[in-house]
Parts: sequence; structure tokens; C-alpha cells
Amino acid sequence: MADNEGNINAKDFGIGIPQVNEPFFLKGNNNAEWGMKSRLAGVFNPKSGHAVMLAFDHGYIMGPTSGLERIDLTIRPLIEYSDCIMCTRGILRSLVPPECRKPISLRFSAGSTILTSLNEECIQDIEEAIRINASLLAVMVAIGDPDHEGLTIRNLTRTVDLGTRYGIPTLGVTAVGKNLTRDARYLAMASRVCAENGAQVIKTYFCEENFEQVTNAVPVPIVIAGGKKLPEKDALSMAWRAIDQGAAGVDMGRNIFQSDSPIGMMLAVRAIVHENASVDEAFAIYEEYKNR
Repeated sequence: MADNEGNINAKDFGIGIPQVNEPFFLKGNNNAEWGMKSRLAGVFNPKSGHAVMLAFDHGYIMGPTSGLERIDLTIRPLIEYSDCIMCTRGILRSLVPPECRKPISLRFSAGSTILTSLNEECIQDIEEAIRINASLLAVMVAIGDPDHEGLTIRNLTRTVDLGTRYGIPTLGVTAVGKNLTRDARYLAMASRVCAENGAQVIKTYFCEENFEQVTNAVPVPIVIAGGKKLPEKDALSMAWRAIDQGAAGVDMGRNIFQSDSPIGMMLAVRAIVHENASVDEAFAIYEEYKNR
């Protein structure tokens, strides 16, 4: 307890100066509680308002896909260049060093694989997320899937309830089935449904036309999925257009770890997302690193 003797009387009360009350920098999350905002501010850079996420959770439905056969060899060297990593609890515990100190977007839903019918999923125990200090709870939502839409929305709402209780934001991940079109109308609907059900961040796909309608229709940040492997310049162009049209970040996997210069691609994507680099400028960064 402070000593009562020898104290200096307080006098600097700043009378007449309004208290600083800055709004939170991420849209749609100004009314979130402190712990949730702190986790979001760890994922998204407060200066740029954007995030570069590295996704390598593919194995939970695909097994050892190309580039993820040995995560210790292919992914660990990339982690330092990301703002946040998205993975499963199994890979996190077995192969990701705690010393990396990167925010974790935990794949929180799990279920059927590519060998059967996708989207039959459940969610994990919230205590698992707390134990590993997750910053996001990633839950797949299959809007438009007649067999699994209701199930996956229930998974989302339950995750939002649990995450809100413990101050962990939910990342709603929109799934696109074989019979659904990746156009602005569908993506806006799927993303909006996730936000309406409480997800604090949305991960969805980029579309060639009217993507700004998607980002404007959704009241919380959107990060785009990288999707299938593209030529490097095409992947960088997609990232640039997404950010230009209102996305708050990218969550790339195959376009990074299946590249012939994964670190070069990470640096190039970071230049677009955080430094407003052009596609040509970012591609030059990729080529310069590739040709070292």
C-alpha cells in the first residue's frame, strides 16, 4: 500500500480538456468489449486497418495436400511474415512454436472430409480456444446447402455466444458448394447472414464483378480467401482489387505455400495490403526475392 507520508498533491487534472475517446478502427466492432477489441487489434494492423493471414488449415478436410506435406519445412519459415495464422489445434500444438507469438485463427469447426459429403460439422470446446490463446474462432457456414445450412448456422451462433462470453471474436467462413455461384449476390448474402448472426469478421471469396457491393453490404470486416493456386501476378491482382474494393485483408494459403517463392509472395502481398503497393510493384518484390 502506498505510503501516506511524502506524497505530492495531485494537480494535473486537465480541466477543460475533453477526455480522449477514440473510436475503434475496425468497422462494426466499436461496441465490442475490451478483450475482443484487443484480440482484433492483434490480428489487424491498427495503422493500415488491414491484415495478412496465412491459412494452412486445409488438412482438416484434405489431408496432406501439396505444400502441406511437411508443415515444419514449408510453413514455419513463413509464419514471421504473417499478421495471423489460421490452422487446426493439432497442427498448432505439434508444429507451430509458441515463440512465434502470432495471433491464432483457430479452425473451430470440424467434420466430414472431401471423401464424403462436406459441411457435416461440429464445433470444439471453447476451453480449447482459451487454452491455446486463440484470437479468432473460425467456423464454416454453408449458406445455400440444403442439407447443412441450418446445422452450420447453428454452429456459428453457438460459437458467437461462446466467443462473446470469453472475449474471442468469431470468423464466419463462407463455404461455396459445387452448385453455388461465386457472384456478388451470393457472396453478399452469405457474408451478411454471418454478420447478422454475430460474426465479428467474415472470410469469403473475391468475385470479379461488383465485389464492392459485398464489402459495403456487410457491417464488419471482410478478409478474402485465396482459393485455388493462381499464377503469382494474378493472385497479387486479386489481392489488390479486393483491398481497393473494401476488403480488410487477405487470408491466403495455396497461393503462398504452393508458389515457387513463398516468402517472396508473402512480402508482395504485405506490400499491397499494408503499403498500398500496386500490382506491378508487388510483383517486382516477389521476383526480386525469387531471383536471389
